[in-house]
Amino acid sequence: MDTSSYRGFRFPPEIISHCVWLYHRFSLSLRDVEELMLERDIEVSHETIHQWTRRFGPAYAAALRRRRPQPGDKWHLDEVFVKISGVQRYLWRAVDADGNVLDILLQNRRDEPAARRFFRKLMKKTRSVPRVIVTDKLRSYAAAHRQVMPSVEHRSHKGLNNRAENSHQPTRQRERAMKGFRTVGGAQRFLAAFSGISPHFRPRRHLLTAIGYRTEMTIRFAIWDQITGLAGLPAEA
Repeated sequence: MDTSSYRGFRFPPEIISHCVWLYHRFSLSLRDVEELMLERDIEVSHETIHQWTRRFGPAYAAALRRRRPQPGDKWHLDEVFVKISGVQRYLWRAVDADGNVLDILLQNRRDEPAARRFFRKLMKKTRSVPRVIVTDKLRSYAAAHRQVMPSVEHRSHKGLNNRAENSHQPTRQRERAMKGFRTVGGAQRFLAAFSGISPHFRPRRHLLTAIGYRTEMTIRFAIWDQITGLAGLPAEA
């Protein structure tokens, strides 16, 4: 993203991108971010921060996804219920063997048509077909698998799908911090951006030494500066 994308905004890119990072990286409300910025003598309203997250969050997430390597050939799929304005919906999610979120989709049901819709959206988004998909015992997966990707191996077992289930945890944390979602469209927009930004700052820390973790995070922050357009800006005096 170049700096022209920020034209017309009163605050500089480093403030905007920092607020978007705080909101998507940590379980903070918009008012929490407003308070953190005030502590730094930066007066910005939570409404303005909300506008920034809606405007720039999806763009940042898309830029991060474009930098990812091709997803692995083993995909884990899972779905969980999410209440939106008191109505139960289902959040479908797919991750690869490294835990990278491939795609998410909010739907009203978790039946066979919903599974087919998610399969097709997933393959279109990734532009690839996996070697293996791993799901729980939900029968909708098997039925959709036979129609959409019959040549792909399907492993259906509750215990094999921990990677996808664990990927839901940050979403649950954000859902609690936001006190739920109000609309399906708003939830889909936020979760699509969140699933692109949050994992970027969550390397598999348990597999890294302390030095390795700091090195990896330094690289990831440098990538963040590049995709937000900060890398080419002069450093503050």
